[in-house]
Amino acid sequence: MQYLAANQVAFITGGSSGIGLAFARQFARRGLHVWLVARRPEQLARAVEEVRACRQRDDQVVGSTTVDVTDLLQVEAAVAEVTRVLGVPDVVVNSAGFAQPGYFHEQELRIFHETMNVNYFGTLNVIRAVLPGMRQRRSGLIVNICSESGFLAMFGYTAYSASKFALAGFSDALRPELKAMGIQLSIIYPPDVDTPQLEYETRFQPPELRAVAPLRTIISADKVVEKSMKAIEKGQYMILPVFDSWLMYFLTHFLGRTAYPLLDLIMKAFWKLNHGKPKAQKMQHKED
Repeated sequence: MQYLAANQVAFITGGSSGIGLAFARQFARRGLHVWLVARRPEQLARAVEEVRACRQRDDQVVGSTTVDVTDLLQVEAAVAEVTRVLGVPDVVVNSAGFAQPGYFHEQELRIFHETMNVNYFGTLNVIRAVLPGMRQRRSGLIVNICSESGFLAMFGYTAYSASKFALAGFSDALRPELKAMGIQLSIIYPPDVDTPQLEYETRFQPPELRAVAPLRTIISADKVVEKSMKAIEKGQYMILPVFDSWLMYFLTHFLGRTAYPLLDLIMKAFWKLNHGKPKAQKMQHKED
């Protein structure tokens, strides 16, 4: 089955902004029907109008449902709605995501739960909801949006990296199961992407992370989608949309532990700039 073809149905979480919205615009330009889900009704309504403006034909449907992907019942209701209106989705993009960095010892435990619930369980909920229809039809395309932090954990992103490593492991295990059913799974590992989410999380970044910002690649959501669409159409599973991502993947997977001493040196230098060299403390011996 050819994916990303006219009149197919695309179901996109996190569709009101960022990578999700960029995918929606591209799908509309290719003649697909598009269904967006996100948590904020006002932002979702604006996104629907933006996607409608990208349609090839007036009969292309662009719909939406306000959904919290961490709630399985809400997700199932949204999938049931799009199935009733348009049919079982042909393409699903799991783009809903959340990140709030910070020092591990300072972050509230709720941040870890919320991050895992959105990034990991949110994706799992969507796939559980769409899979029965795709299995029955024996076709479908699922695209999971991961991150470079899903194979290389970043300083200050303990909650986020843990959730993305979980998503990567889940996707690796799920891929062969879906393939046997005729369903294609792709996972995208973008670097930092210029989105409202990145703007939000920047406010919480530790100073060490802000200091290395000039060394990090930031690309547009449209660029991620442009590079990824070509790979998806080739049936590629793992997609690294920029050269820097390939390089970091190579360092961590083919050179083993070589990458970690290098990263440690970089972060140690920026730690000293922000905190100074720690003073050695003499051990106090209690006299008898």
